Amino acid sequence: MTEIPMNRWDAERPVILGEYIIEHKATVRQAAREFGISKSTVHKDVSERLKKVKPSLYKEVKVVLDINKQERHIRGGEATKQKYLSASMK
Repeated sequence: MTEIPMNRWDAERPVILGEYIIEHKATVRQAAREFGISKSTVHKDVSERLKKVKPSLYKEVKVVLDINKQERHIRGGEATKQKYLSASMK
């Protein structure tokens, strides 16, 4: 494993996170879990820092995050449905 100096990681992290979100159509929560960092850090990186570092990538990430935001209520409803279906089977 190559060790990356912390200040370099902080500079590259928004780009790495943005590329991951686009490639996997990931949510902020999924990206945070994948990289072992907080949701707040991911959100700040892709919504504020990425805009300054790489505006073109920021626009692509924003599209994915907006779609995820629109679908959030559907995923939550589906999770609740599954919860009650599995509870009724027991």
